[in-house]
Amino acid sequence: MRQQSMSRLFRYLLLSLSAALILVPFYWMINTSLKTNAEILRIPPTLFPTEFRFQNFADAIVKAPILAYLFNTVVVALCVVTISTVVSVLAAFAFARLNFRGKPFLFIVILGTMMVPQEMLIITNFMTIANLGWMNTWQALIAPYCINAFNIYLLRQTFKQVPDELYLASKVDGVSNFCFLRKIMLPLSKSTIVTVMILSVVWIWDTYAWPSLVTTNDSMRLVSNGLQNAFTSDSGRIQYEIQMAASTLVILPLVFLFLMLKKNIISGMVKGGIKG
Repeated sequence: MRQQSMSRLFRYLLLSLSAALILVPFYWMINTSLKTNAEILRIPPTLFPTEFRFQNFADAIVKAPILAYLFNTVVVALCVVTISTVVSVLAAFAFARLNFRGKPFLFIVILGTMMVPQEMLIITNFMTIANLGWMNTWQALIAPYCINAFNIYLLRQTFKQVPDELYLASKVDGVSNFCFLRKIMLPLSKSTIVTVMILSVVWIWDTYAWPSLVTTNDSMRLVSNGLQNAFTSDSGRIQYEIQMAASTLVILPLVFLFLMLKKNIISGMVKGGIKG
């Protein structure tokens, strides 16, 4: 009994430490966004603002086209989520239920792409986009994110949990593969599908290097790269308090999205993590 209590205590301490390491950057971002310029430059830094300056948030909206950046990000995220989800669902169903030549090898190849850092592909992708004349276009921001190997794997693992007998019985009744996918697989895998959609949104919201390469026009920038150099004073000093206020504003949609759908996310990850 005592050993179980010690094990539980150690587990709680480890989880608390992990949570603290994750939350500290968010706290420092919000803390900085509420400080004055003079207080940010103070050494040693203060842990709490001595004067709460909420004007920083208004200045962030005025000094940078945050709403335009948010609009661009939402458009790209919606397109990527739609295309990526459709491609992932169809590919996962093929790997989970259909029999075709070379399926195991092709699935291994798809999993192998997860081990390749995106930085190794960025130059090749950039040259392709440049040769197609897609610089400063929506398709340049959308195309590289339309296929996600992890989403295919996660959905495939979920689809594999549907009993084979159910699929075979539907074939006996003359049900097509697409009809079986639409009426049986998708309703049973709703939480996993919501999970992959949210992961795609987060992926687009956080991406920085690729939008910076393919967009030289400020009107096509996303929140990740548009706010990078938007808050520089005439003297060349970065206005960190306004930059952190803008970062706080653009991260709020993801926080609300997670809080509303956290049950679906956890359920989807659990279903996808069970061996099929």
